[in-house]
Amino acid sequence: MTPLTPKTSKVLNIKGSQNSSQKKKKQSSLLSFFSKKDPSTATPIKKKPPTPKVEPTPTLEIPSSVKSEGQVPSSESALDQTLDTSFDDESLSNIVKKERSNKRSVNYAEDSDEDDDNIALSSTQRKRTKIVAQDDDDDDDEDFIPGKTVNNHDESDIDAFIDDEDDDDIMDLVEKKPIIKKSPTPMRKLPVPKPKRTSQPATQPKAQKFNKQNEERYHWLVNEKDAQGRAPTDPEYDPRTLHIPSSAWGKFTAFEKQYWEIKSKMWDCVVFFKKGKFYELYEKDAFLANSLFDWKLAGGGRANMQLAGVPEMSFEYWASQFIQYGYKVAKVDQKESMLAKEMREGSKGIVKRELECVLTSGTLTDGDMLHSDLATFCLAVREEPRDFYIDEQTTFTTDSTGPSSIGKKLFGIAFIDTSTGELQLLEFEDDSECTKLDTIMSQVKPKEIIMEKNNLSSLANKIVKFNAAPNAIFNNIKPDQEFYNFEKTYDELITGNYFEDESKWPETLKNYYKEGKKIGFSTFGGLLYYLKWLKLDQNLISLGNIKEYNPIESQNSLILDGVTLQNLEIFSNSFDGTDKGTLFKLFNRAITPMGKRMMKKWLMHPLLHKKDIEKRLDSIETLMNNVELRDTIESTFTKLPDVERMLARIHSGTLKVKDFDRVIQAFEDIVTLQNSIKDFDLKGALSVYFSQIPKSLIDDVENWTNAFDRIKAVEENIIIPHRGIEPEFDKSLDDIQELEDQLQDQLNLYKKRFKNSNIQYKDSGKEIYTIEVPVSITKQIPSDWTQMAANKSTKRYYSEEVRVLARSMAEARELHKALENELKIRLCKKFDAHYNTTWMPTVHVISNIDCLLALTRTSESLGYPACRPVLRDEVNLETGTKLNGYLKFTSLRHPCFNLGSSSTKDFIPNDVELGKDSPQLGLLTGANAAGKSTVLRMTCIAVIMAQMGCYVPCESAELTSFDRIMTRLGANDNIMQGKSTFFVELSETKKILDLATNRSLLVLDELGRGGSSNDGFAIAESVLHHVATHIQSLGFFATHYASLGLSFKGHPQVKPMKMSILVDDETRNVTFLYKLVPGQSEGSFGMHVASMCGIPSEIVDNAQVAADTLEHTSRLMKERKMLNGGLNEDIITVPMGLQSDFVRLVYGDGLRNTSKGAGEGVLNYDWNVKRNALKSILTFAENL
Repeated sequence: MTPLTPKTSKVLNIKGSQNSSQKKKKQSSLLSFFSKKDPSTATPIKKKPPTPKVEPTPTLEIPSSVKSEGQVPSSESALDQTLDTSFDDESLSNIVKKERSNKRSVNYAEDSDEDDDNIALSSTQRKRTKIVAQDDDDDDDEDFIPGKTVNNHDESDIDAFIDDEDDDDIMDLVEKKPIIKKSPTPMRKLPVPKPKRTSQPATQPKAQKFNKQNEERYHWLVNEKDAQGRAPTDPEYDPRTLHIPSSAWGKFTAFEKQYWEIKSKMWDCVVFFKKGKFYELYEKDAFLANSLFDWKLAGGGRANMQLAGVPEMSFEYWASQFIQYGYKVAKVDQKESMLAKEMREGSKGIVKRELECVLTSGTLTDGDMLHSDLATFCLAVREEPRDFYIDEQTTFTTDSTGPSSIGKKLFGIAFIDTSTGELQLLEFEDDSECTKLDTIMSQVKPKEIIMEKNNLSSLANKIVKFNAAPNAIFNNIKPDQEFYNFEKTYDELITGNYFEDESKWPETLKNYYKEGKKIGFSTFGGLLYYLKWLKLDQNLISLGNIKEYNPIESQNSLILDGVTLQNLEIFSNSFDGTDKGTLFKLFNRAITPMGKRMMKKWLMHPLLHKKDIEKRLDSIETLMNNVELRDTIESTFTKLPDVERMLARIHSGTLKVKDFDRVIQAFEDIVTLQNSIKDFDLKGALSVYFSQIPKSLIDDVENWTNAFDRIKAVEENIIIPHRGIEPEFDKSLDDIQELEDQLQDQLNLYKKRFKNSNIQYKDSGKEIYTIEVPVSITKQIPSDWTQMAANKSTKRYYSEEVRVLARSMAEARELHKALENELKIRLCKKFDAHYNTTWMPTVHVISNIDCLLALTRTSESLGYPACRPVLRDEVNLETGTKLNGYLKFTSLRHPCFNLGSSSTKDFIPNDVELGKDSPQLGLLTGANAAGKSTVLRMTCIAVIMAQMGCYVPCESAELTSFDRIMTRLGANDNIMQGKSTFFVELSETKKILDLATNRSLLVLDELGRGGSSNDGFAIAESVLHHVATHIQSLGFFATHYASLGLSFKGHPQVKPMKMSILVDDETRNVTFLYKLVPGQSEGSFGMHVASMCGIPSEIVDNAQVAADTLEHTSRLMKERKMLNGGLNEDIITVPMGLQSDFVRLVYGDGLRNTSKGAGEGVLNYDWNVKRNALKSILTFAENL
């Protein structure tokens, strides 16, 4: 379908109008009509050939959701092509070249000159046409009604409404096509096929001549170069810019200059250029729209360029479509109306246009274009070597963490959610594996990344790309010039006038500058440059919502690193990367958009301290039991819009007036809720949060209750202050009313004069207050009246008196419109003054309360059994030292099983007990596919749920709070980060050994699997001994090394466990019972599983023979070795880990965590841990 536009036929013959031709004056528009002193003067122009009659093709019924969207793709063909995630500038460039070089005749005949020319019609043309627009810019006051012709007057009126002459090419696109409503597609970029270019037979020599001239004037588009004259093959080529030769600038019209000045700096963007009531795309962008969405192309026209366009009301829809395919969209708006331009400088010149903003997938701010309530981040990152500050000779020092500083790096990150204006930055020191960077990227999952060219190391670059959101946009910008350094960032903050002075800077920015954190401050500078390029810096930076990011919050929360977030599928699953089946999906039951964003933060940082967890659990219990209280809160929250995002739009002055009223109404509802809950007995965190609502909220809301006419704000989307508040506004209204009264008096005078009560005023587009008279009295109309339109029953005229009054009314309305905009901006600034003191603290409280409601809903959704977890604080009463942790779950189920599914499969529950009266580590063995990994994940998920303050899906739950959950699951490589399977295993294991404590929960699955049998077994044995004896964390160690259980048979802190199965050796069939029971598995039953998976029996039989032979040979070799050594089977070998401990105790540093001590590298090696370690060593030796 093409844009819903006015009728194709813009020039209509008026039958029988010869008698009135003497009365018609030659005019090009109402505005030029107003400005003419001598109506007899006119400048004739070339006649436009009659438009051929077009027979419309049948159309499908337009869905209501699509009717206002303008152009809609007519088929899915373009979207079914193979998708590519990179912006193929070269392929698109080739298309333009081919089109330029293809000498097909295209009709470039213009209806008018450029939009800075005044146009008047000849007397002969005046007989056939209604008044034609003077300028392509003067149509910005016209309302557009989709689904109808713009002429909404009498159907018999032969003077159909005509839009501006400059929109002829858009009008030519009117052709009815079937509409297909397309569901939103993932953000990807398509390779652009050769577009269809509209062409018409060049039957006239002038058209052929113009065609040739047009090819010559745009020859520089055939071989594109950037602003510095570099070709695309140059390594330094900048795809954002375009070189336009000086000779071309001299040939441009005023409009072309205006367009190319913007487009040449936005060459990699799709530029939507405002023209009256349309947004138009030219040349490369028009070809792209034609290829992706089947937009119709119009050749030539006033701009000498191929163009395609859509009505302005459908901009958000089409911009979103381009953004979903990974393109950036530049929006160029008119900064004044045609009337305002004429009032400013007369009829000469063109309307002012400026780049309004650049829209990208990671920086959207308009609520109509945001399709998710969750935050979308744009992130800047910078890396420097560890000795950066030594080289810089600054006094700033970094903290060293971990046993060694070899290979460490310094990073700066800064990221922003442009929809709310929340900006966070951090400078940190990282290890050689970039562990912290990996964790931060896993938490943030940015949609757009800004990097300094050639700055990131190979590993850091791979981590950033691996953890970015799907189809993320990567921007490599120039050092210093664009990615600001420390000094340049400071200068930009000072000269940018974001804050009154340096003392008004947010505390985080002031601290980073004063402390000389150059990397973090420079990273903020890189983000600042990009926001300036997007035209978002003033609105977002001046908001002052800037904080330091804390990825760990180790003092108050359970630590979940990036590996754990991925292994436990907290935010995205490993199947398709969505949130299906994830823990976040289970928890994401908040009502308000603010609450949903806050819930993600809660889940990244579950609580650590018992008292904080108990407060949440008390609130959950209260909300579950007190239905009236819960209904009161939920009914209020259901009515709340996304206040947080709207506050950011109020600060920028871009919020619609009706949405402004919604914000005030939302805070009024919160005040009402605050008064309503006083009658209830609030407990726990719920009581704390309500008490944190600012006391100033009630007074601040009252000040805005009657600040303006809120009914008109909602119904008419305008702000009208109460009389007496704004004298200038009142005077403007009085002037308009006075003009209306004069026009009404004039109309009454004409009714008396012509003795006809049917005379009335009619507006037709921009022609306001035309005098409509019945045909029967037209002979009485004075000769100095100008006929403006006619149909079979009426004619419309302008008298000199009404013409003057109509002009005055148009100017008065224009001035009043400016006053309305000015008033809106002042009101926004006044409201924004309380952003940090009242509004945002209130939003923060509401978000937290909504998260409590979400936890309540989650607790109720778990089914039966589900219970409130019992938290224990195991501390030595004499010393205050934390004792080792423990957990005990009865009949535990995985909460995400069947999540979002309609199936009712039963989950087999299991009892899990570790620590205290039981060994701290479970050595888990079992057949393949027996459910080991599910038990491991289920235990971790249950702990997270308990420390979130949520109920747990089991009969009973008792546990201590854990400081960290660390996982090593599966045998996966990481091609994106250049890591092999064995490398991934050992890297994750090293992090566990460095950071785990006696209050951590560990899960190690298949450790050693990536190496050979001997190497893998040796690593698995040594790691298990170190964790069980010295680190003393709780957790599971799953393995297929059957002999590993023999090495720890007498260890007091290692408990052999297995997944129960039933085996039929004859049929090689295994029945999985999915029950966790004590004991060691008889084997992995690989042959049985292979047979069940459909491997041919011949292959399985051969494999069984080979396995039996290998086992028999190994046994014979072992017996022979023992006989040769004079040993017998009664001799017991002392495990290597135990031997190492005795050596370090006797010859080393004893029970210390030094390089020669028994607890080498253990993070927490206090007296309690040492006591338990010595006890384990002695008991282990005794049990041998």
